[in-house]
Amino acid sequence: MLKDQGGQLHGLLITLDVVLSALILLGFLFAFPGVSGLHGGPNWELAPRLLATMLVACLAWPLTLQQLGLYESQRMMPLDKVLTRLLVAGTTATLLLTATAFALKAPVGPRFPLLFGGVQFALLTVERLMILGALRGLRRVGRNTRHVLVVGSGPRAARVQDLARTHPEWGLQIVGFVDDRNAPVDSDIPADRCFKLIDMPRLLRDRVVDEVIIACPRSMLAELLPVVATCGSAGVPFTLLADIFGDFLPPPQVTRFGSLTSLRFAPVHHNPTFLAVKRVIDVVGALSLLIATAPVIATAGLLIRFTSPGAILFRQIRSGLNGRQFELLKLRTMCVDAEDQRESLLHLNEMGGPVFKLQNDPRVTPVGRFLRRYSIDELPQLWNVLSGDMSLVGPRPPLPHEVAQYETFEQRRLSMRPGLTCAWQVGGRNEVTKFDEWVRMDLEYIDTWSLSNDVRILLKTVPAVFRGTGS
Repeated sequence: MLKDQGGQLHGLLITLDVVLSALILLGFLFAFPGVSGLHGGPNWELAPRLLATMLVACLAWPLTLQQLGLYESQRMMPLDKVLTRLLVAGTTATLLLTATAFALKAPVGPRFPLLFGGVQFALLTVERLMILGALRGLRRVGRNTRHVLVVGSGPRAARVQDLARTHPEWGLQIVGFVDDRNAPVDSDIPADRCFKLIDMPRLLRDRVVDEVIIACPRSMLAELLPVVATCGSAGVPFTLLADIFGDFLPPPQVTRFGSLTSLRFAPVHHNPTFLAVKRVIDVVGALSLLIATAPVIATAGLLIRFTSPGAILFRQIRSGLNGRQFELLKLRTMCVDAEDQRESLLHLNEMGGPVFKLQNDPRVTPVGRFLRRYSIDELPQLWNVLSGDMSLVGPRPPLPHEVAQYETFEQRRLSMRPGLTCAWQVGGRNEVTKFDEWVRMDLEYIDTWSLSNDVRILLKTVPAVFRGTGS
């Protein structure tokens, strides 16, 4: 029954999105013929191209939402994650429409894809938020509920009960707790709703149970086989809370090891689709910035050439994603024998830890000091972004000898592609004088990564560069 209702809602949402997209499209075609490119009347020779473009306009949004999982239940999904996925869907759909119109040379105005995509995103987002709001309102008053049976009666089970109580918009109703004890372990678990494990087949038969949540201690692992077998036989889905393996393990991800189903434990599971969008933004952004800043890079290169001996570009090996080494490019800002002088300056280090940092470094040339102040020396790293060694936003790439001195937890800085800018830089990197604080900011970025956070950092980078506080 629940599966049928979920399928019906799934189909209804897709239908609404396609119909609303079609209505928006009709509005553009007839109300704004100049924007849609039909102000001179339809050209029947180009009708197939126009039709294909219109199909993409109507279907790109729902197909993208399907890939992002937004036609599945968002019962327990935070609103900010829903909004982020809607923004990614809108951006992707607009890019697909733009690419289709360009590739087919469709008879539409040049502004049509962007304007249509903007209106489509606004209206379909409002539609989705209204539906989510209505569903959550219904759950608060006891409608559209999901009945769950909890395995366990200890602190983990009590935590499940607390979450269900404090989030009535989830619509979770706990029908009971099953354990191998005669009384609940946690005092917050009501004794009259506790049952023995041997009662589980009867409970699944006699009561409405939409899902089983396994929230037992590790001591019960050996007894989970009959629980899993019972759920499989009854056709009831079950959820295993990951902390059953210990609080020190990261959340698992279901994957395959050959023909075997496996659980993969990674520090952070980032959505592959979102990472793909991040890469597209990197390529488009880096290419655009390279073209726009080419005169600045050329001028800076001439100043370096005429004011100090040595190469214009400084090349240095850095550690990237998972420790892979690559050659980082910068405009040279120091004298040619800067590396030879480093040892004699170590006692002046202002950062601490494995990182060497000196604000008034005597090795920096006058031109280099200006380039550093406004981060102009970093511009060649846009090529590193294009080549895939770096991203526009991410932890700054460390030197290999710094990585060799990392503690185990500090190595997690390498679990994400290094970036041209990061939270540490936009906050004014001269204000961060402790390596531990730098690591904390990088790990927080990795753990809470989202496309919206990347956009926020990029927007903060611009004024930081012009103020000279990102140096």
